[in-house]
Amino acid sequence: MICDNITSTNGHLRFAGRDTVELAERYGTPLYLMDEGRIRHNCRVYRENMDRLFPAALPLYASKALSCKRLYEIVAEEGLGTDVVSPGELYLARSAGFPMEKVFFHGNAKTDADIAFAMDCGVGYFIIDNPDELQAVERLAGERGIRQKALLRLTPGIDPHTFEAVSTGQVDSKFGIPIETGQALPFVARALELPHVDVQGLHAHVGSQVFDSQVFDDTADIMLRFLGELREKLGYTAAMLNLGGGYGVRYTERDPVVDIAGELAHVADHIRRRCRELDLPMPAILMEPGRSIVADAGMTLYTVQSTKVIPGYRSYVSVDGGMTDNPRFALYRSAYTVYLANRMDEERDFVCTVGGRCCESGDVIQEDVALPAPRRGDVLAVCTTGAYNYSMASNYNSVPRPPIVMLDGERDYVAVRRETLRDLAAREA
Repeated sequence: MICDNITSTNGHLRFAGRDTVELAERYGTPLYLMDEGRIRHNCRVYRENMDRLFPAALPLYASKALSCKRLYEIVAEEGLGTDVVSPGELYLARSAGFPMEKVFFHGNAKTDADIAFAMDCGVGYFIIDNPDELQAVERLAGERGIRQKALLRLTPGIDPHTFEAVSTGQVDSKFGIPIETGQALPFVARALELPHVDVQGLHAHVGSQVFDSQVFDDTADIMLRFLGELREKLGYTAAMLNLGGGYGVRYTERDPVVDIAGELAHVADHIRRRCRELDLPMPAILMEPGRSIVADAGMTLYTVQSTKVIPGYRSYVSVDGGMTDNPRFALYRSAYTVYLANRMDEERDFVCTVGGRCCESGDVIQEDVALPAPRRGDVLAVCTTGAYNYSMASNYNSVPRPPIVMLDGERDYVAVRRETLRDLAAREA
């Protein structure tokens, strides 16, 4: 199995110690399952190791991976901060009682209304992406008579060798101000002049699903050298350096296992050494894990509806969900591990494409999947779906979104209820 919270007993797939077939019968399908114990474990790996390795540090849960009130409660209980990328995520975090001083507000196109709402919520930090946003934050903070804490987002010009759509640190990016072109220095200089913006430090993010530790070494090198340049030319010493997130997770057996504790130790040693070489005080280090907090804590269950064999071409297995609850294959050709949860002991000798229910040829969950020949009513499980599934779900074809059920030992409970047909019409005039 790709993760130690996935096992098989008496022909049934078990997740977080629970029989997935029984859960599918109890709650219906499609169904998002989340392993609360795994979420807490993953939070603690970051919190405990960063506390130990850095003189000052804070992991920020990247809530775009999965945003719901119960998750914000868990993350707060585990002592992490969070970053949000929209007023909606901020509203959910605040509704869950998340400490606003530990919230960092991202985004490359914040509206005046977004900025005003965040300030009125008492958000801790803005990650300021560009000069237009900088001026808007200054103006709106001035109107409120506050000095808003902020980090400035820069692009270090690094290719993390991930899928293009989740790569964010290269020079040609919609995010941040590039260092390589010479634009970053005047951007920081202008921010330091503003009376209502309190520049606490810098932010960089190079991408998602990164397995190569050299990416973070290179990012730290570029950002620390730039911090040295800021001190030399502007007399400014940054209190914080946010290196973003992006550690990879295992979706299939082909993916490597990432030793996050070991990776963090490596990064800490590298930063300490570079700070000594540059004669810089080590800033507080922030990181933004999202996928590596929730991905392997998630599983999605479906019910098989049909099997179609096209001789000489391929075989299709259709389920009662699809790109409405998991668009990642359609967007990125993302790989997943798939099982028939009620027939785990049978030979997997039927190769097929698992397709969804949407009226769309691209509605595919996975290709070239080996399963026992599926029958109508079988329970199909897709693993490692905790990140970028519920958070990217849609109502395409007017399909209601599935619920999230949390698993905590022998307890299971609904964190987000199943969307109903009535919900779909609730906003209609």
